[in-house]
Amino acid sequence: MATAQLYCVCRQPYDVSRFMIECDICKDWFHGSCVEVEEHHAVDIDVYHCPNCDVHHGPSLMKKRRNWHRHDYTEPDDGSKPVQAGTSVFVRELQARTFPSGDEILQQMHGSQVTQRYLERHGFRYPIAVHKMEGLGLRLPPPDFSVKDVERYVGGDKVIDVIDVARQADSKMKLSAFVKYYYSPQRPKVLNVISLEFSDTKMSELVVVPDIAQKMSWVENYWPDDSYFPKPFVQKYCLMGVKDSYTDFHIDFGGTSVWYHVLWGEKIFYLIKPTSANLALYEEWSSSPSQSEVFFGEKVDKCYKCVVRQGTTLLIPTGWIHAVLTSQDCMAFGGNFLHNLNIGMQLRCYEMERRLKTPDLFKFPYFEAICWYVAKNLLETLKESREDNCLPPEYLIKGVKALITALRNWLKREVTEPASEVPDHIRPNHLIKMLTKEIQYLEVSQTLMKSQGISACPSTRSAHERGSYARRTARRLHDQHHHHHHHSHSPKAPSNLDIFEQHTQEVLKRLEMGPYEGDASFNLKVNGKFNKVSTASAAVAVRSLDNDLRLVLCNGRIIRADMLGNNLRLCVCLKCTGLKLNHVCSESATSPSTEEDAIQGMLSMAGLLYSHPIQEHKNFMDSQGSGSNSSSEAWSSHTHSPAHGKSPTLGYQYCETSLSPPLHPSKRPASNPPPISNQATKGKRPKKGMATAKQRLGKILKLSRHKPFFCLSQCLSQPPPLCIFGWPLLLF
Repeated sequence: MATAQLYCVCRQPYDVSRFMIECDICKDWFHGSCVEVEEHHAVDIDVYHCPNCDVHHGPSLMKKRRNWHRHDYTEPDDGSKPVQAGTSVFVRELQARTFPSGDEILQQMHGSQVTQRYLERHGFRYPIAVHKMEGLGLRLPPPDFSVKDVERYVGGDKVIDVIDVARQADSKMKLSAFVKYYYSPQRPKVLNVISLEFSDTKMSELVVVPDIAQKMSWVENYWPDDSYFPKPFVQKYCLMGVKDSYTDFHIDFGGTSVWYHVLWGEKIFYLIKPTSANLALYEEWSSSPSQSEVFFGEKVDKCYKCVVRQGTTLLIPTGWIHAVLTSQDCMAFGGNFLHNLNIGMQLRCYEMERRLKTPDLFKFPYFEAICWYVAKNLLETLKESREDNCLPPEYLIKGVKALITALRNWLKREVTEPASEVPDHIRPNHLIKMLTKEIQYLEVSQTLMKSQGISACPSTRSAHERGSYARRTARRLHDQHHHHHHHSHSPKAPSNLDIFEQHTQEVLKRLEMGPYEGDASFNLKVNGKFNKVSTASAAVAVRSLDNDLRLVLCNGRIIRADMLGNNLRLCVCLKCTGLKLNHVCSESATSPSTEEDAIQGMLSMAGLLYSHPIQEHKNFMDSQGSGSNSSSEAWSSHTHSPAHGKSPTLGYQYCETSLSPPLHPSKRPASNPPPISNQATKGKRPKKGMATAKQRLGKILKLSRHKPFFCLSQCLSQPPPLCIFGWPLLLF
């Protein structure tokens, strides 16, 4: 086996990760660190002599400077070639230019105002300036933190990317070498450090990113711990620039939003709106061979100048085109984050990077992989919104549509470019199909609501958070019920009633204020759907129920609760419970026992006992026949009638829900049956109103194992053909 060829004075094999330089005399190769030649110095050497050849041939020969306005300063200055970005002449001309003030577009805010709730409501479309850290959740080293301190925490041997500003070229050097350069009395070059990510160093403990960047970040919220791909670290950057450092116009990788905080010194930002016209001009300018010779700020209608001084934090939204000038020695901290507010723009910026063939070094790490993870999580969010009978925010619907298009295109591209970033545990085609179905459902819902003049109830993150625990609990209990049903014959297996009761108890314990409390749009939606209830009568009913707790149940969940006293008012959909009533509301004679069963059954399902079912049922029927315009009014007069002789707060008592399985309605026994021996009664006559109510509930309700208890959304879109007491919803 051949021995690997050795190089340099250290006699080590070739290492692609280390900078090397060739001696023009002996033609041998040397590591720059071994012969004390930095990578950014190599371009200044015309003829290089290694340490061995230096003894006989003298020192290396350096290039001669012939201009101050070109990246290649050896070009003769004949006055015909334009100034290029980053050169000393360019910086002087830039400082002499006039620009519209950044105050025209900057949103001046206090740290406590920059919240996720605010951005979700008002959008994140313009830069935000915060002049004090208080309230941002940002934690940084003190203002006297120095470049030497950075070396102490990060380590001098860490290799960092450094920009030679005059040439706008990137090179690598050790942090210790940059610190030595920074403190040198004379700086032969302008070097700028803008990409020192320190999340994996001790300095990370000194910095806590702003709350808004943590709470909205895709990586922080959606990146799984068991991912095959390494987690992207783009949240903590330290920027160290000397005076006259300049970064030309760019969009942050992947269309990420960015936060900057100037610890000391000063930076000047030149900001351009990401309009369609400006983005098209930017892509054209970026792909031009004369890019460095054209100042992009002159190609657009407006370029704003924003001075960021010590102690100021600047947040730049997705897609904003910006350049940065360091007007004096400066240290700043910053970070990038993807989020849900501007998904379409983020994807547009990523596709632009692909068309421009941006090197992977300057792209967001595993951008496509994080998009797949986000798509999976957003699918759950859309499902929860549908279950809550609410429309997600418009920005999220638009973002998911853009994401679906991008995911489809990436799958098609896999045929010709097999560089997949699809996570192993994600079924891409199935995920796209399910997302498309959810979007189609939302579009149908939007059309239906607009045609009927119904405003959608708001779907905010806080509402989702309040309901998520209840949803998970209900699903877990429901899954446990099915598991026991299929795999166990134990008589203690929980029934549907147990699931409903336990869920209701947990919600009531946690419930301080319902997510839709005081939501006029929800009341308008329900009351406006059924023609038999007018807005005025509904308002009267609400005012009259000053001692009640009113619950609205949908899919077996409490979606609205108004705590107005000690009583409970339930709004229950009869159609979706599977209740079989033979046109009780028709002119034919109704069955009191059937109606009584319905009332007792519904109260029993809620875990409540109706104290005087027959008498109060008659009163309720009398009020129905008295010509009242709505069942709400009838109920109001019924519950608050002095004829009852007692306070309405004593009308119900809580009772435990039976574990007995529901019986088929055809097996309903005669009224007042003799004692029978079964699981529910254990050979004794059941107490009136307790086991009897539960048995009657089982007789009346034939609950399907695969259908939810209540489905208010179905009744909103398709009023049931069968009703009780002339009204599709019973109010208890």
